[in-house]
Amino acid sequence: MDKKKTVLMLGAGIIISLALTVLAYNWLQEKAQAMQNLETQLVAVAKTDMPWATVLTRDMVATVPYLKKSLAGGYISDPSAVAGRTLLYPIKAGEPIFESKLSPTAMKGGGVAAVISPQRRAMAVKVDKIVGVAGFIHPGNRVDVLVTLSQLGKVSTPVTKTVLENVLVLTVGPEVETTGKQERPAPVDVITLEVTPGEGEKLALAATEGKLQLALRNLSDSEQVITRGTTIPTLLASFNKSDQPAKRPARRAAVKETPNHGVSVQLIKGSKSTELKFN
Repeated sequence: MDKKKTVLMLGAGIIISLALTVLAYNWLQEKAQAMQNLETQLVAVAKTDMPWATVLTRDMVATVPYLKKSLAGGYISDPSAVAGRTLLYPIKAGEPIFESKLSPTAMKGGGVAAVISPQRRAMAVKVDKIVGVAGFIHPGNRVDVLVTLSQLGKVSTPVTKTVLENVLVLTVGPEVETTGKQERPAPVDVITLEVTPGEGEKLALAATEGKLQLALRNLSDSEQVITRGTTIPTLLASFNKSDQPAKRPARRAAVKETPNHGVSVQLIKGSKSTELKFN
């Protein structure tokens, strides 16, 4: 009887030990999985907001730990790997820098040249605050270019015409130029546009011969509209029409109606006499 109790107690101990071992193993597995999920990776991020076409330096980049499991592919962990490369897209402060946002390594130091599309050119035009839509034009926007010419051929008639449509703005920045005898610096805004070679010729001629004006477009509006241009007579066409005196309607000649007296006939029947009237 004592032997039976001993065997039962030994068996129960073995079963309890196995159960505790399985529980401990599962607990350790869960802990290891949790530690693996919390594993971090240093990632290169931007220190400040930077527009596209910015050539990065080591001082512009910092490293921040990110959960390795939450990171997408293409991240950069070594800040020195981005030095000299150009941003293809704007980036915010603290945002990770991915390979997809940088120019190829073979184009280090490219600047604006790295963001120009194939078969396109970058042209810079000087504008003032009014022409630049009071500072509302930023890189990545699209604009129409209007030019006002003071003379059209042999006729000195000012004309305004839209010469370029849906043009991409590459960069917007101030430039300092000297004016006057005292060489005082005056800030001038320079806007760099992405154009085709043919559009570049139009833009160069318009900037040389006339005054430029930029019209900001909606980002989703790519429709091209052909305009005939506007001259002063066209602009004041409605004014000239309203200035002319209105014509009075012609009076109709009055027709004089002659009175119709009719005809009266006296009818005598026996001793009775009756008068009949006919119109």
